[in-house]
Amino acid sequence: MKKQFRIKKTEEIETVLKERKIVSGKNFVVYKKENHENTHYRFALSVPKKFGNAVLRNKMKRRIRAIVRSQNLINGVDFFVVAKANSNTADFNELNKELIYLFKKAQLLEENNE
Repeated sequence: MKKQFRIKKTEEIETVLKERKIVSGKNFVVYKKENHENTHYRFALSVPKKFGNAVLRNKMKRRIRAIVRSQNLINGVDFFVVAKANSNTADFNELNKELIYLFKKAQLLEENNE
């Protein structure tokens, strides 16, 4: 992912968490915050240590990034994706379906993609 699409600073992630627009599912939690200062979306992701070792955590991060990259997301929004610890048993298709469902529920997808 390009740097312009990432949220790296702790303060920015905390502002997204404080906004409290939350959508949750079996494997993920998505926090959303409107940000009209940017002309594109930005996101951060987190996989807890309870998930497994570093190899498994990095694999999950790659999967989440691939799903986000494949979607047509709206501009002017920041979001934070947190993988739950029990999602390490799910396959890629199941994760993809759930994350797309959560994006629709959080109104992150553009109209023509639904």
